[in-house]
Amino acid sequence: MIRYTRFIALGDSFTEGVGDIQVDGQFRGWADRVAERLAKEQPDFSFYNLAIRGKLVAEVVDNQIPEAINWIQGPATLVSFHAGANDVLRPGYNPEIVLPQYREAVRTLAATGVQLLLFTAIERVAKSGKMQELWHQRFSGFNNNVRAIALEVGAIVADANLDPDIASARFVDTDKLHLNPAGHARVAESVLQLVGAEFDPNWSAPLPPLPPIGKIKATWAELNWIITFLIPWVSRRIRGISSGDGRVAKHREPITLS
Repeated sequence: MIRYTRFIALGDSFTEGVGDIQVDGQFRGWADRVAERLAKEQPDFSFYNLAIRGKLVAEVVDNQIPEAINWIQGPATLVSFHAGANDVLRPGYNPEIVLPQYREAVRTLAATGVQLLLFTAIERVAKSGKMQELWHQRFSGFNNNVRAIALEVGAIVADANLDPDIASARFVDTDKLHLNPAGHARVAESVLQLVGAEFDPNWSAPLPPLPPIGKIKATWAELNWIITFLIPWVSRRIRGISSGDGRVAKHREPITLS
């Protein structure tokens, strides 16, 4: 088993850790959780998290990948790449542009000799409806692209669709888009298992059903979501503003963990 001496995390809000607990004003996130555990197995371990919320594939390619390549140290470097979900969610999403961009990004990283870790997106967020049909159509195509390029370059794939519980209310933040702390902890355990590190063997144990939510409480939660998250998201789209504008990566310099 490879003992990774370096972990470089690239991508968007998922890898930045949005929705998790905050430490010193920064979200912790699954990637930081993984880094903390990998560091226990390797004394000279170092970690970079270059992910920034709201970034599109092209932005990750242009700004994060060149920076990451400067820090890569061959096969003992684990690089995670999660990008594309923000592109897919945009009204003007064009798979003929985004999917080739994604493939070339992965090939560029793979050519450095690192161990790559890629992610699929959840394909089913509702039981039925036009929104679910569109969501499934877009993300199933995106996921097939991820799986195909992963097979080509020998990347590890963390497939969210193999864990039906991850999309449940117990693991999703109130914005219905990001993971909550329990969700980030769950993803961290699944990643640790995939990369051959020590992990909690109970992370995927069967879970009891969630208690039913009353109609009044559910209606209030939906109204709060519309006001707090949906309207601001639509407003940013109209104005051409991203949640990541003006932000910098939280770990652009190597973090030595112990």
